[in-house]
Amino acid sequence: MKILFIYPNINAQVGFNFGIVFISALLKKHGHETKLLNLNEKLSKLPDNDEIQGIIEEYAPQLIGFSVVTPQYQYALKIAQHIKSFCDIPIVCGGIHATMVPEEVVREDCIDYVCVGEGEETVLELANNLEKRMDTRQIANLWTMDGETVISNKVRALPDLTKLPRKDYELFDFQHMIDAENGWVRMMTSRGCPFRCTYCFNHSIVERYKSETGSAAKDLNYIRRHSVDDIMDEINYLLSNYKNITTFIFDDDIFTSNKTYLKEFCNKYKESVKVPFVANAHIRAFDDERARLLKEAGCIIVKFGLESGSERIRREILHRPMTNEEIAHAFECAHKYGLHSSAFVMFGLPYETKDDIFETIKLLGKIKPGRFRWSIFYPFPRTTAYDISKKGNFINFDKMKKLDNFTDDTCLDFGEEHNLFLARLQRTFPWYVNEHCNNSSNGIFSVLTQMIEKSSPQVWEEMKESIIPCDREISKLLKQANVEHYAIKYNTFTAVNSEWDR
Repeated sequence: MKILFIYPNINAQVGFNFGIVFISALLKKHGHETKLLNLNEKLSKLPDNDEIQGIIEEYAPQLIGFSVVTPQYQYALKIAQHIKSFCDIPIVCGGIHATMVPEEVVREDCIDYVCVGEGEETVLELANNLEKRMDTRQIANLWTMDGETVISNKVRALPDLTKLPRKDYELFDFQHMIDAENGWVRMMTSRGCPFRCTYCFNHSIVERYKSETGSAAKDLNYIRRHSVDDIMDEINYLLSNYKNITTFIFDDDIFTSNKTYLKEFCNKYKESVKVPFVANAHIRAFDDERARLLKEAGCIIVKFGLESGSERIRREILHRPMTNEEIAHAFECAHKYGLHSSAFVMFGLPYETKDDIFETIKLLGKIKPGRFRWSIFYPFPRTTAYDISKKGNFINFDKMKKLDNFTDDTCLDFGEEHNLFLARLQRTFPWYVNEHCNNSSNGIFSVLTQMIEKSSPQVWEEMKESIIPCDREISKLLKQANVEHYAIKYNTFTAVNSEWDR
């Protein structure tokens, strides 16, 4: 059977979908054929409806699969509706949005099946049954409609990673992706996360699997790891089959959580791999020893999710009860071993005040990460943070449907004054951090932030597009004067410290 995957990733960073490549590999292992329509304007021109129709008619798939996150769902629906206008090929929708709200997705006329949870075995069974003209209504993890009745099958046990074939990298035209990403290649050594942050989907998925499999949390095997030897084999495969790989990025939710695994990985990596790597850490799963292991193995950047500098917000809204002292200590450990540190923060949270946001700004000014990324809080459905936002009447649902990312704007409504503050902050966030850094550039940025805050809404609309060009010119002058500062780089939501950007 031929299966066409469609991955809408529009107005977003170049993305690699780990779910699709595992599903594709398993399908190919069992004799099926797969193709991908990867929709990202940074990789290639987006096809119009006629071009999409041409691709489908030429390939002639018997099943079409979407993998969708919430901000991309409206794009997926429009494409699926168009497909149904000229053919009756079955469409299955998976991904985190489908997993979180399957009862909504399954009722769409253009969607025939909804895959809930991890879909390797489910999509294989669906493809097999469709090919053999067998019943598809009783497949675990799959939702469908029988007339007006929703058929909601329970999830099956989570797949054993050791039994899955190697990811189908070529599905993504992987060399093109490597070149588009300047040699940076994403990998994952594990699935799952031990924490229950309110803005993340992990806690909701765990509850679904507990309820529908009848298993206790400890028996779910939610956190699973590929063996270190398998990861080394995969790395060697990539290095042998693709060119221009300069850096590996380990996108595990928390790469440093298991110290025994980390030790084995770092020892074997430094013995056999000469390519530097980047890894995600957690403030409470990072210390002097982990920093040393990472550095000796070739790690160049370690990334931490801080989210907010306000301990109240982290405790009451995010369920991340770490202290600012613990955060500062983790960054000190990273810097002690010369690791470039990266901090992820967000603002625009429910019940967050302007003072809370300034606590985030001041914390960044204190710990001085090598770089930081900022985003605007987005309430993903069925998360606790979504429930908090909805209960507080913060969500503008019309605006939420129109947003396709969580970096440009907020879909929460805090009133005209705070909404404007957030809009200005989204463009000028590094200027505020610079203002609160203890270096000789803070006076310059204090003037700039005051100018921004005093500008009228009309003036702000006229000047907002000039922020990034202005930031570049200021950074150029400060670099010439050897003055430390953060400057916007790579995209509109990342800032890099000039001491690291040489």
